[in-house]
Amino acid sequence: MIILGIETSCDETSAAILEKNDEQIILKANIVASSFAMHSKTGGIIPENAAREQIKYIIPTVQKALAEAELQLTDIDTIAVTYGPGLIGSLLVGVETAKTLAFVLNKPIVPVNHMIGHIYANWIEHASEITFPALALVVSGGHTDLLLLKKHGDLTLLGGTRDDAAGEAFDKIARLIGFPYPGGPAIEKEAKNGNSKRFNFPRPLIGSGDYDFSFSGLKTAVLREVKTLSSLDSQTVSDLCAAVQQAIIAVLIRKTIHAAQAYNVQSILLSGGVAANQTLRDTFEQTLKDKHLPIKLFAPSKNFCTDNGAMIAAAACYNYNQSPWEDITANPELYFD
Repeated sequence: MIILGIETSCDETSAAILEKNDEQIILKANIVASSFAMHSKTGGIIPENAAREQIKYIIPTVQKALAEAELQLTDIDTIAVTYGPGLIGSLLVGVETAKTLAFVLNKPIVPVNHMIGHIYANWIEHASEITFPALALVVSGGHTDLLLLKKHGDLTLLGGTRDDAAGEAFDKIARLIGFPYPGGPAIEKEAKNGNSKRFNFPRPLIGSGDYDFSFSGLKTAVLREVKTLSSLDSQTVSDLCAAVQQAIIAVLIRKTIHAAQAYNVQSILLSGGVAANQTLRDTFEQTLKDKHLPIKLFAPSKNFCTDNGAMIAAAACYNYNQSPWEDITANPELYFD
């Protein structure tokens, strides 16, 4: 089966072609057109601008994916598309393109939840290694969620974001101390030269006993600290970044490990843009080792942590829930069913 995956939930326009044979999947192409440079100038994503850019990029991106895979549209067996959550204008570009292709080519179409797509980015490279039950930590700009996967299609939300997600906290705090959008990578880079013990920032909900997340209090604490400082020299900035990063990672790992033990999982799956943070990955690995837990940690290659069509195609491979094209609508508020 050959699947064309289309992803346009935010500012990236992506098309990928993936082939599934038995339990193996082969990624034949994954093209991403980004409007990152434009959004960096405005300090964040302006939805109308993102949608306009995607209208320009969507067809060329699909064409490039087909060319790289050395296929024609008629060779595609199924079309998979993100239908939510995300920005409504951006979602509509991908959804309407996919519906048009499905109608014209008379091909089945599979609507994919963007967040589930992030989880299945792990299957692009680790399909034969992941074992169930698995625990998925989705960490992105808008979401910090823990989900239990007993098998493909059997997914339970254990806890989620009450206010600011981890990625959102990284970006907002970065703006407070003078970094451009997106702030997460800048904080990670600066933290390498910082002393995480100089500032004692809160770790929200770390001992709450549930699996919910809240990072708005951390953002407020950093704001108060910055206001008390007479100047933000380079070392102070590095120290702030190190303390912020440590606080966020501590919460993510404590709650994930707690859930992993409670549900006796065999795999932990990191996903979402924040999963590209190498310190998060390394600390997770070290914590599992220190606790002598026989749980395997998986994380996608960093280019699959951000939005891409390959993860949407992979999610459709293992959750083949096709719908009539006329019944599919963009849903910007979609969550986990």
